[in-house]
Amino acid sequence: MKNSNLLIALALIVAAAAYRVGAVFVPDLSNLSPIMALAFCGAAFFGRRSLWLVPFVALVASDVWIDRYYASHYGYTWELSGSLLRIACFAAAIGVGALVARRRTALNVFSGVLGCSILFYLVSNSASWLGDAYYAKTLGGWWQAMTVGHIEFPPTLWFFRNTLIGDLLFTGAFSLVMSRATVAQTRTA
Repeated sequence: MKNSNLLIALALIVAAAAYRVGAVFVPDLSNLSPIMALAFCGAAFFGRRSLWLVPFVALVASDVWIDRYYASHYGYTWELSGSLLRIACFAAAIGVGALVARRRTALNVFSGVLGCSILFYLVSNSASWLGDAYYAKTLGGWWQAMTVGHIEFPPTLWFFRNTLIGDLLFTGAFSLVMSRATVAQTRTA
């Protein structure tokens, strides 16, 4: 990857992480963020493994800030186990991205980011089901955590839909920008 392409990629990742942090101020947009796509795209498009740390650090840092924001404004209590699960999901997205990088086709990129989004949804909502006293520890309680969640919040399926849209849009934009930058680089060489 040429230096100009690398700068474009890094700028996109920083912008997406900044959007993720800023979106907490607009509740309708807060889950329309590319959570898993950041880690996935970093591994799928960066050849050097050391660069995979950039999206990973951006995700972890934005997660810490978002957790602190919710704790101070909404009484949300931070739990280490929830953060560790999210970090494990980010690491899994890097692994999937690395697999996709071996044979990066449009179908593989789409399948990879879709799988990462589904993984994050299943892991985070299953963790909520296990850790939240609101949910019965039955199959019905798990299903509630997966579909409607708490009554006072929008359904968890809406959060999944928004996260999936954010992941797909970011991955599509990232892929398009990187392919255009590569084509432009090739033409000038």
